[in-house]
Amino acid sequence: MSTGKYAFSQALREVRFLFCQGEASAATRTFLTRSYPTMKKNNPNTPILLREAAGTLPKVYARYEFGREKSQSLEGLTDKQIEDTVTSLVKGDSPAAAASS
Repeated sequence: MSTGKYAFSQALREVRFLFCQGEASAATRTFLTRSYPTMKKNNPNTPILLREAAGTLPKVYARYEFGREKSQSLEGLTDKQIEDTVTSLVKGDSPAAAASS
């Protein structure tokens, strides 16, 4: 497993980002523009899916082994809060811990 900020948990099988082109997803798009290359470089074998659709509220899903899945809304979060939320999910921590920070 890779080390660093975006070193995914070995149990993580997939990360999905849902967002729209509107203002509600601006921070999510900024985060992905900045962080996607690093996430992919550190985790080349883990799918990172970006799904853009009109009217979709920004959200991230993390799918782990045995089909277990966690999701967290990114609506209204800043770039830094999104980073904290995603870091928590990909390391296998509770998303509630990220939401409370």
